[in-house]
Amino acid sequence: MTWITTHSGLHFDYQNPIVDSICIEDIAKGLSHECRYTGQLDRFYSVAQHSVECSYVVADKFKLEALLHDAVEAYCKDIPSPLKKLLPDYRLVEDKVDQVIRQKFNLPLTISPEVKQADLILLATEHRDIANDGKEWPMLKDIPLLERKIEPVPSGVAYNRFMRRFYELIKQEM
Repeated sequence: MTWITTHSGLHFDYQNPIVDSICIEDIAKGLSHECRYTGQLDRFYSVAQHSVECSYVVADKFKLEALLHDAVEAYCKDIPSPLKKLLPDYRLVEDKVDQVIRQKFNLPLTISPEVKQADLILLATEHRDIANDGKEWPMLKDIPLLERKIEPVPSGVAYNRFMRRFYELIKQEM
């Protein structure tokens, strides 16, 4: 068996992911229950909240892409980059799922540089506010920080904010 049943009741097949098996509510549910930094934090901070924050950092034409830049993690989970580098087969599955999500929401086939930069700005700000281990992270040198502090919210709040932001952005695109 290579499929799971999602929160909405759809079957999602990892071997053969299709656009019709992708549902925004499932993405929001999965991301709102997925903790950033493999959960190695003092407080729960969801990927959904991170994604919403990213959507406010970019220009209008990149907002939906920024909101959904980690959508694949709703299905494939948030595996830390150092571990992911050791799992090439996992990357293949993750890339396949990411492409189906990008197709579903008419996103570019590869992540835009503007969204990558927003992700780094959030990473730097999260390091300051949530995941500060007292050490410098070399990849964040010269990355600007958000002026405001990020305050983690419960998963239910993150889910609602994600869904509200999604519909707000979809309405703007119409």
